[in-house]
Amino acid sequence: MSTMRPYRLGVLPGDGIGPEIVPAAVRAIDAALAAAGAPPAEWHDLPLGAAAIETHGSALPAVTVETLAELDGWLLGPHDSAAYPEPHRSQLNPSGSLRKRFDLYANIRPARGFEGGTAIAPDTDLVIVRENTEGFYADRNTVAGSGEFMPAPGVAIAMGIFTRPKIERIARAAFELARRRRNKLTIVHKANVLQLSSGLFKRVCLEVGEGYPDVAVDDFHIDAMTVHLLRRAREFDVVVTENMFGDILSDLAGELAGSLGIAPSVNASDDRAMAQAAHGSAPDIAGRGLANPIAMILSAGMLLDWLGTRFADRRAIDAAARIDAGVRATVRSGVSTSDLGGTASTGEFADAVVARIAGA
Repeated sequence: MSTMRPYRLGVLPGDGIGPEIVPAAVRAIDAALAAAGAPPAEWHDLPLGAAAIETHGSALPAVTVETLAELDGWLLGPHDSAAYPEPHRSQLNPSGSLRKRFDLYANIRPARGFEGGTAIAPDTDLVIVRENTEGFYADRNTVAGSGEFMPAPGVAIAMGIFTRPKIERIARAAFELARRRRNKLTIVHKANVLQLSSGLFKRVCLEVGEGYPDVAVDDFHIDAMTVHLLRRAREFDVVVTENMFGDILSDLAGELAGSLGIAPSVNASDDRAMAQAAHGSAPDIAGRGLANPIAMILSAGMLLDWLGTRFADRRAIDAAARIDAGVRATVRSGVSTSDLGGTASTGEFADAVVARIAGA
């Protein structure tokens, strides 16, 4: 692809605070691409969530999925699927459906403290690489059905599925990321108890690591890893693990770095990516201008970095760096939302970030 072609990006605001924080991320991308001398993005607004149920009869309409298939990536706002009316509430939620439909197998979740923030461990700077398509998440590990079943009343069984090809590809993604960072990788597993399933995850990751002799590798059991993160988060670089462990560890790491309100993520396959804040829809503060847009803005920056890396587009990578620097400079200057001890509204914080990006 010529990097002169505008990136085609989807906008899915979602529920709750989504319509407040997603536009802030769009503004950040627009400002960063302009500052980097790159063509402006081509935006596609698409229905999703509660509003889509009202207009299209589905939380994830077919037109949304069909359009996303033609795009380079998209911004996904949080959804509040627990509040959807039936039968939508019992169906696979929009985020899970998109991850499964587009095989977004790599969930990349960085945790980095902010100077001027309120982090428990402000020197945290790590990335959790979470396998996103199998493991112990029942809604993603089978072709048909949920991966859960009840053979008798009062007995529930959930399958945890681990396959060599999918472990190999998430391990490669993690090792490649480690090469771009500090050349350290930690494998998190429970191979001492789950010897076949989690044991396979550990073994295959170690095998893949043989092809990356420049990356230092260690491994920890999941229970021990929680303790290590609390005691010495600053010593970790890239952490690779299966689906459920990655979900739990990334929430912990996000809180150590400041809060889930600043925890970004990107879900990627080999040919497209979805930017998605790690937090939920926060319906209790929706529409009040209180939401912290940092996680969504940083997720947007991660999307640009992914696009720049995929297409060898230095301007997109530069734009991503400008977003990260703009957010950090804004917090460092004392401007933040109330959850970080500040007084700025969602819009005011976004204004400050955009001004920093444009002036960088």
